[in-house]
Amino acid sequence: MSDAMTTAEVSSTELDRMCANAIRALAVDAVQRANSGHPGMPLGAADAAYVLWTRFLKHNPEDPNWINRDRFVLSAGHASMLLYALLHLSGYDLSLDDLRNFRQWGSRTPGHPEYHETAGVEMTTGPLGQGIATAVGMALAERWLAEKFNRPGFPVVDHHTYVICSDGDLMEGIAYEAASMAGHLALGKLIVLYDSNSVSIDGATDITFSENVAQRFRAAAWRVQQVDGHDMAAVAQALAEAIDDPERPALIIARTTIGHGSPNKAGTNKCHGEPLGASEAALTKQALGWPLEPEFFVPEEVYEHMQLAVEVGNTRQQEWTRMFERYCASHPELAAQWQQMQERAIPQDWSILPEFAPNPKDKGTRVSAGVALNTLAEHVPSLIGGSADLSSSNNTLINGATLLEAHSFVGRNISFGVREHAMGAILNGLALHGGFIPFGGTFLVFSDYMRPAIRMAALMRLQVVYVFTHDSIGLGEDGPTHQPVEHVMSLRLIPNLYVFRAGDGNEAAMGWRMALERRDGPTALIFTRQGVPTLDRSPASGLAPASAALRGAYVLRDVANPQIALLATGSELSIALDAAFMLEERGIAARVVSMPCWERFEEQDAAYRESVLPANLSARVAVEAGRSLGWERYVGMQGTIVGVDRFGASAPHTEIFARMGITAEAVVAAALRVLA
Repeated sequence: MSDAMTTAEVSSTELDRMCANAIRALAVDAVQRANSGHPGMPLGAADAAYVLWTRFLKHNPEDPNWINRDRFVLSAGHASMLLYALLHLSGYDLSLDDLRNFRQWGSRTPGHPEYHETAGVEMTTGPLGQGIATAVGMALAERWLAEKFNRPGFPVVDHHTYVICSDGDLMEGIAYEAASMAGHLALGKLIVLYDSNSVSIDGATDITFSENVAQRFRAAAWRVQQVDGHDMAAVAQALAEAIDDPERPALIIARTTIGHGSPNKAGTNKCHGEPLGASEAALTKQALGWPLEPEFFVPEEVYEHMQLAVEVGNTRQQEWTRMFERYCASHPELAAQWQQMQERAIPQDWSILPEFAPNPKDKGTRVSAGVALNTLAEHVPSLIGGSADLSSSNNTLINGATLLEAHSFVGRNISFGVREHAMGAILNGLALHGGFIPFGGTFLVFSDYMRPAIRMAALMRLQVVYVFTHDSIGLGEDGPTHQPVEHVMSLRLIPNLYVFRAGDGNEAAMGWRMALERRDGPTALIFTRQGVPTLDRSPASGLAPASAALRGAYVLRDVANPQIALLATGSELSIALDAAFMLEERGIAARVVSMPCWERFEEQDAAYRESVLPANLSARVAVEAGRSLGWERYVGMQGTIVGVDRFGASAPHTEIFARMGITAEAVVAAALRVLA
C-alpha cells in the first residue's frame, strides 16, 4: 500500500461517512457524560481527520513508538475527543471504557491530550500554538536523521509530520515564529490541516482575526491550499498534492462548520467549549442518522474498516524492520551511530570533562560551559542545538560542526533567529521525535519568551537543555531591561525543571553532566557573563570537588563546630567564600554551602540533606544576586537573605554589586546580625 492514494481511490463512500459520524458520536457522548469538554471541533473536523488517519497516516496501533511512523499532533488540544475517538477506532490501546471516563480522575482520556498518559498521543497539547510549533521540531528531526542515515535503497527515515490546528493556534505568536522557520528550512514533510471554522470561545473570529492567513503562510514559503473540509475527496486530493511537494511545508485550509450536525448550535460558539446538552445531543445524533441508544455505539463495519490500520501498520513496520536489518549488514558503522543516537548514549567515563585550573580572575561560567559542551559534543552525537541569535554570547556553537541550512541538514548548529518561543517548542519537538538531546541558548532574561515551552517540556518529562547566560545584575551596562533579577527564582517554580546555577567553571561542567545524565525532564543551565574565580579545589585547599554539585547542594568549605552556614549559588559562591574567611578573622566559624540545583538537592535522602544543612545549624545566610523570595525554605526563621529585590541598573557590574549590597562585606554584616 502506498503512503498516498490517488483521488479516485479516496472518493467518499457511505462507509466513510459512517466512520466520520462514529467519531462525532463518540465525541458527543463522551463530552455529554463528563458534562465538560469541547464537542464543536470534533464534530467539525471529523471528516478531514478521518481521511488523514485512514488514507495517509503511516502508523502501527500495536506499536505506537515505531521509529518510522508518521507523527500526528493535535495542536488544538481542546478537541481531544477527536483524537481519542481516532485512537480507539483505529485499534490503539484505548477502550470504550476509557472514552466513558473522559476528563475523570486518573483516566487515560484527560481533558487535553497528555504525553505518556495515552498510547498514540505524540505530545501534550492544549496551550494553543504549542503543537504546531513543536511539530516543526519533529519535522526538523526527521529531515536531519534522513540526511544523516539514509542511503540508496535504504530509506531508514522517511515519514511525515501531520498537524491539525485551529484558528486559535494561528492567532498565537509562537505559531508564526515556528512557521517562519519551517518555511526558511524548507521542511516539506510538515503538513498542517487548518480547521478553519471561524469561531472561538468569544464568538466569531472576525472580531479579532481578519488577516489573510493564506497570504501570510505563502509569504513564509509554505504551500497553501484551500478546501471544503467536509469534502473528503477534496481533503484527500489536497493531502496527496502536499505530499508530492517535498520542498515546502504545506498548509491546507479546511473550511468547516464547528459543531457540524448540531441543528441549533452548529456554526456558533455555543458548541465550542461546553456540552451540547442532552436534548441537542439527541438532535445531533438524529441529524447524523445515528442511533440514540446505546451511548458510545460503534457499528462493527466501522471497527472492521478503521482497524485495518493494525494490519497495514504491522505490514509496514515489518517491511521496515527487514529493510533495516539489511541496512545494518550493508552499513554497520552507520547502524552503530543510529543506535547510539536512538539511545541518546552518553559517556561512561566522565573524566573526559574539562577540568579548569584555579584562577582568581577567570572568565564567565558561560565560557567554561562552552568548552564543556564542545568536549561532550565529540562523545555525544545526539547533542544538537544552537541559540536565538546569540550563539557567540551563549557559547553554544559546536566547533567544527556546520550550520543547519535548508538544503544541508547535516549541521549540528541550529540558528533559531530571534525566535525564543519557537526555539523552546522546536527543542521539544526534537526531543519528542527521538534520537536527540537538544539544547538552546539565550540570555536568561529572555527565558520569559520561552516559558510556556519550558513548562511543556517539564510537563512531558523531556530531556531538553536550556543554556541561559548573562544571569544577573552582573550583566552590567546593558541595564535593568536585560538584568534577570527575578528569573532564576521564577524558573525554580516550574515543577520537574532542574535549575542549575554554576558557581565556577568546574561546576559549569558538572551542570552539563547533570543535564545529560537526567532522562526524565529538562534542565536549565544558568551561567554568568562576568568573570568569576575558578576555585582551588585541590586536596590542600579544603574545598570540596566540583563533582559534589551533582547532588544539587554540598558543603564547599567546612569547619569544626560551625556557628553559621553561608549558602550561595553562581557568581555569589566566591562572595560567600570570601565572607567565610572574613568571619574566620573575627573568630566565627562559617560553613559554606554551594546550592547550584535546589531540585536535585531535594531529591537526596533525608540523611544527606541533614548532613549539608543540619537542623542544629539554624544560623544561616543565603546570598544570591536575584530575588530573595524562596530562600526562606533554607534559611528558616532565624536566618536572613542577601538578595536583589528591585530591578537593576546600568553601570559596570562591579559597581552595581557594590551599590546593591551583593558583597562579602554585606554577607558578613548579615551573618553578624543573625548571630547577635
